[in-house]
Amino acid sequence: QVQLVESGGGLVQAGGSLRLSCVASGRILSIYNMAWYRQVPGKERSSVASLTADTHPSGVIANYVPSVSGRFTISRDIAKSTLYLQMTNLQPEDTGVYYCNSRPPNFEWGQGTQVTVSS
Repeated sequence: QVQLVESGGGLVQAGGSLRLSCVASGRILSIYNMAWYRQVPGKERSSVASLTADTHPSGVIANYVPSVSGRFTISRDIAKSTLYLQMTNLQPEDTGVYYCNSRPPNFEWGQGTQVTVSS
């Protein structure tokens, strides 16, 4: 049974930085395309950053929605079974609960980690 455990969120002032971590069981980080998803109250959960798997024909490639491009960096550490999201120059619009999962999501959602950016 795959488990996804997110951590690293918190309260930060606009312009600050956070690094989110997602510990994923098994070898899914190398097998599946992965993504960080964000959910805000009253809105659907959506992907903000993704990373292709080792098996992707073009190799491991990161992609971002325009609103976070240039500010967020998605990465992984296979040895630690951990997916990361380095967030810099955070803005209030980045506020939400962040989750990790495959893309498209195949596994049960974890608890998520709250990111709150004050202005």
